[in-house]
Amino acid sequence: MDPSRKRRIRLVVALSTAVVLAGALIYTSFTASSEAMTASSLVAAAQPGRAYQLTGKVVDGSIQHEGSAIAFRVRDRNGSTSVPVRYVGAVPDPFRDGREVIVTVRKQGAVFVGEKDSLVTKCPSKFTDTPNKSV
Repeated sequence: MDPSRKRRIRLVVALSTAVVLAGALIYTSFTASSEAMTASSLVAAAQPGRAYQLTGKVVDGSIQHEGSAIAFRVRDRNGSTSVPVRYVGAVPDPFRDGREVIVTVRKQGAVFVGEKDSLVTKCPSKFTDTPNKSV
């Protein structure tokens, strides 16, 4: 076989493989993503056993340690609705009352059980709507 033909065949095979792998990567990245839901939308749409990303603020005074688990409530930003969450796993240092969190949960009865090591806290913004008068 001619060496130039071999090179051409290798190039076609390599480019075809690259296109297939790129397509698989794009498909996986779009189908694996899920939009984070607030407590009120989760209460209305949650189906048992299905995983959801819950976002909201930890309700003040709701954090309770139960052995290796933590029970707390997550509310909407406007505070209208909250849901109970039971979580086992790594807890970020900034986790506390009033902190905004994202956690992957599954509905089990009346409680949402957090997936292990899925709890993430959002850092509070340095910028506020009202200027800081202590400066």
